[in-house]
Amino acid sequence: MAETKAKGRMFRFGVFDLNEETGELRRDGKVRTRLREQAARVLVMLLERPRDLVTREELRERLWASDTFVDFDHGVNTAVNQLRNALGDEAANPRFIQTLPRKGYRFIAPVEVVAGGAAQSSVAVETREDLLMADGEARRSTVLSDARELPVVSSGLANTLFLLIQLIYLVFYILSLVRIREVDTLLRESGEPARLILVVLIITAAAGIPTRLYLITAAAFHYRGLAEKFRWLFPALLPLDELWALAPFLAVEQIGIGAAIAVTAALLYLPFAQRSLMLMGKRQ
Repeated sequence: MAETKAKGRMFRFGVFDLNEETGELRRDGKVRTRLREQAARVLVMLLERPRDLVTREELRERLWASDTFVDFDHGVNTAVNQLRNALGDEAANPRFIQTLPRKGYRFIAPVEVVAGGAAQSSVAVETREDLLMADGEARRSTVLSDARELPVVSSGLANTLFLLIQLIYLVFYILSLVRIREVDTLLRESGEPARLILVVLIITAAAGIPTRLYLITAAAFHYRGLAEKFRWLFPALLPLDELWALAPFLAVEQIGIGAAIAVTAALLYLPFAQRSLMLMGKRQ
């Protein structure tokens, strides 16, 4: 759906609202600051085209007339710095405004536009097809988090935490195989199903190791499309990860039954944490 150029538009992103007409920036509905004119106009340009590159030349043409002689670089840098201070954003780990050196800027968080007028219609920047698809996904999923429900974090942080989770699983697989004789002895004491459990452990560890190595490599080297690939892998990884949440009980003699239960409870959540991190990283 095309953007509405109505007077008095309100841009909504994260916990912030920007009144285009007054330049007032609100956080959680409360007035945070009134932006300087140039900073407000820069922010509006970015909000009108979320996830698109707004070049420095476009900013120059929109903000300053061709016959105006100003220190353009200083003016733009000052405006962007004010925006970052107002939004609590950082150039190194941006949540809202991403800098593309020598090229321009990109607004990386989801944006909603509320148009002026009696109808006060809410106009999202996504297409109608995107909105319908997102609505359908939200209705189908009542337990798992939706991308729009998750906080905006830097892709670097989400990627690092995802990488650490993969390392945790890899360590579990390797330690279990290294201690396979001790595990076999422990399982035999449990009764007849011991042999089947041992076979399942070996097969799932053998399948899990290359999978985790792929995900570690993909996260470490920032593979493009990792979030989409993980979305397809998630249904297969979920039962595997939930099964390996029981791994602490293989070391129950060393850590005790209480610690085994506590660690297992935490591991049961990890598959869903991975999914959430990938959704948050994809939003950047």
